[in-house]
Amino acid sequence: MGNRLVWQERFNIGVNFIDEEHKKLFSILNRLFEQSKQEDKGRWVCQEGIKYFKDHAMKHFTEEEAYMASIHYSGFETHRRLHDNFRKKTLPALERELERTGYSAESIDHFLGVCAGWLAGHTTTEDRAITGNAISKWDDLLPEEEQAAMAQTIIQLLQDMFLLNPKVVSECYGGERFGKGIYYRLVYATRQGKKWEILLVFEQKLIVKTVGSMMDTKSDTVNVMLMNAARYMAQQFVNRIREYFPSADMHELKEENLLTYEQFETIFREHNPQISLLFDTGKGYFAYCVIAPHLRQDGNAVSINADNAMSEIKKYLGKNEEDNKKQILVVDDSDIALQAMKGLLEKDYRVSLAKSGMAAIRCISLNRPDLILLDYDMPVCDGSQVLEMIRAEEGFEDIPVIFLTGRVDKKSVQKVIPLKPMGFLLKTSGPEEIKKSVDNYLKTLD
Repeated sequence: MGNRLVWQERFNIGVNFIDEEHKKLFSILNRLFEQSKQEDKGRWVCQEGIKYFKDHAMKHFTEEEAYMASIHYSGFETHRRLHDNFRKKTLPALERELERTGYSAESIDHFLGVCAGWLAGHTTTEDRAITGNAISKWDDLLPEEEQAAMAQTIIQLLQDMFLLNPKVVSECYGGERFGKGIYYRLVYATRQGKKWEILLVFEQKLIVKTVGSMMDTKSDTVNVMLMNAARYMAQQFVNRIREYFPSADMHELKEENLLTYEQFETIFREHNPQISLLFDTGKGYFAYCVIAPHLRQDGNAVSINADNAMSEIKKYLGKNEEDNKKQILVVDDSDIALQAMKGLLEKDYRVSLAKSGMAAIRCISLNRPDLILLDYDMPVCDGSQVLEMIRAEEGFEDIPVIFLTGRVDKKSVQKVIPLKPMGFLLKTSGPEEIKKSVDNYLKTLD
């Protein structure tokens, strides 16, 4: 089967006409997914289907905005801005790609994947915020024109400094993990005594392929010398951005830190960013985030200075050796089960968690795991349906998947054999037995 979106009860926000329109948009995309995989469906069919989806989405946005205005929704302007970003920037860019490639299979997949991801994410966050069931993450973003100017400046600097050809992936990057990352924090003081945090996230391979190539290093990993060079180039990069925006009063660099992903994630959980941009540079991902003017008092990261720079970088790179651990993604609708599995496995593996099939797809896209532990008995969209979604994604076909289940019966096993799971693990087994089984599975991959 092809890709598909699975409607779940948690997507309902409690406003009937909005919920019905969301279901319809999901249904339209699912029909397009099916049509795109049928060889007898020509370009005209895809054109008409995509046009229908676009027209219906635009109509829905208009009706949803009218409803928000009628109830005097406080987040109306932010919500409309996110709609505008999708209808005025994302969709036109995708349509240009379709025309340029003659509606190639790859460009159609790209169109459907972006639309599906945006629709699912927007429904579960911003749309739920309309009725108070969630909190908007983007209330504190800078005005759209300032965000766009910042993005263009960063693109130009990446081109000038590193000869890259970057593209904006997201103007609302939420701190998700991608690949093996370096998380770098700069804290600047203003003349008024306030502080701005600049958070730079580099996929490690980006540093190797840019700074590493300038230094003619033969290493394919980030070492101390390369990290030091990257630090100072990052500071120069931020200083260049400051030249373009003199009104941003970042008077003096007061602190720099190398963060663990957990520290970085905490910042995003506790603070709303004013700028949060994610770029695909062609050689790795790069994120540029600003939290200002509020000072973050976390006390978790050690400030780097001339006396401790070498030792702190060595410690940081030592901690980053954790990235060499195998990655396990645990998918389960139960928070208790997720935390139990994380506690059992995190000493020896890097563990990511997802509560749904769509969340799992997003996790896999950003950071491909070595093994997926998938709950078979989830409600609404069960484990076999989630595995179908995973197997339908290009590049995910060969990721090992083990089902976690409270039972193993012949009918369940026969149902999923075509999807090629590695096996089943009984949840009723003891923790030591489950850990041993996971260890043994992963040893076969070495």
